[in-house]
Amino acid sequence: MNGCIFCKIAAGQIKADVVYTNQQVMAFRDVSPKAPVHILIIPKKHIERLSTISEADFGLVGEIHRVAQWVAKNEKVEESGYRFVTNNGEDAGQSVQHLHYHLLGGRVFNWPPG
Repeated sequence: MNGCIFCKIAAGQIKADVVYTNQQVMAFRDVSPKAPVHILIIPKKHIERLSTISEADFGLVGEIHRVAQWVAKNEKVEESGYRFVTNNGEDAGQSVQHLHYHLLGGRVFNWPPG
């Protein structure tokens, strides 16, 4: 989608600190981290948000979760714990209209968030 920053990152048009990539999914460090480990995991295909995922994309969501497991292990937060979250819509705090997940770790988190 034209103008989407995450689409441009996935296409290599904007540089990012990429920690993982395959044909469907990319993971890169957040430029404004909220934890010692803060990785964004995105589908390379433009999907606006969680509520607009089609049934045809359910396998892609599974791949995102597989990548999250790999990232957590690679970043050494698999055992200590991490938060894996997506925001759906403006009221939830979604600032980029491209489905993305935050993998955060390396510190203790409070509940409830926000």
